[in-house]
Amino acid sequence: MMTRTDAALVQLVEALRRRDYRFVTPTPATHARVLARPDRGAARDLEDVLGWSLPFAASLVDAELLGLLEAGGALAATADGMYRSRFRVSRLKDALYLHSAYPTDAADSVFFGPDSYRFADLIEAELGGAPTPPGAVIVDIGTGSGVGALVAAKLCPGAGVWMTDVNPAALRLAAINAAAAGVPVRAVESPTLDAIAEPIDLALANPPYIIDHGARTYRDGGGMLGGQVSVDMAAMAARRLASGGRLILYTGSAIVRGEDPLGAALAALAHAEGCDLRYRELDPDIFGEELDQPAYAEVDRIALVAAIFTKR
Repeated sequence: MMTRTDAALVQLVEALRRRDYRFVTPTPATHARVLARPDRGAARDLEDVLGWSLPFAASLVDAELLGLLEAGGALAATADGMYRSRFRVSRLKDALYLHSAYPTDAADSVFFGPDSYRFADLIEAELGGAPTPPGAVIVDIGTGSGVGALVAAKLCPGAGVWMTDVNPAALRLAAINAAAAGVPVRAVESPTLDAIAEPIDLALANPPYIIDHGARTYRDGGGMLGGQVSVDMAAMAARRLASGGRLILYTGSAIVRGEDPLGAALAALAHAEGCDLRYRELDPDIFGEELDQPAYAEVDRIALVAAIFTKR
């Protein structure tokens, strides 16, 4: 049962869609550079309020939106009598997604960014060539703001769609985003797939893959230079795939002296679990600024990769 607060946030997303709101979320580094400009101290329009997370005067936002922000618990007062939104809203294809305001410093921040757009494109490309069977079971593992689940659900009408995450804040916003998009989903707060009894026809995962000194769940990929969470998620999903079922894994891999340890680990996993694997680099060099950190002292580059497991 959705609370009144969450229902107000659903209405907020719907109201923004009627206004043709179109903010696209950049990387945190780009966001910081834009906000450092001398003319970006306060919001000038709706995208500044709900996209760039700038402080704003109440008079800048129309009465309907201001009321929904207040009813949804999204308003935070500043010391100088202005407000900030506790959330951002971003457009991806034909849907709007509620996620954490900038900066995403909290341990339970709900991620959305360029990876979300590329993950959605990968899902579309894979399902366009090979759709799921009627009544398929789809699971978005570590759903975050719900991008994988919502994109797949719209491409697979009639499928049963599940979202899992260990972060209750993420599941809350993902459920709100699903309701605003009119997509029926089931959300489970769990680090496992135990709540899903049926074999899985399509598993989706966009795990964290950066070494994060703060060990924030949404960002920290764990050991193996940030690849361990990806391997763990892939193993969990591969064991539950139906015959012919697929895992679409979108992640990053730290390349060391020309070698790809994550790729090798995923290939070994696929062999052990009776899966065929298609593995490729989507982008050879992302998050280059991370290489300044001591944990990456031996890393040449971080590559963006897609790993598609298909159960034999």
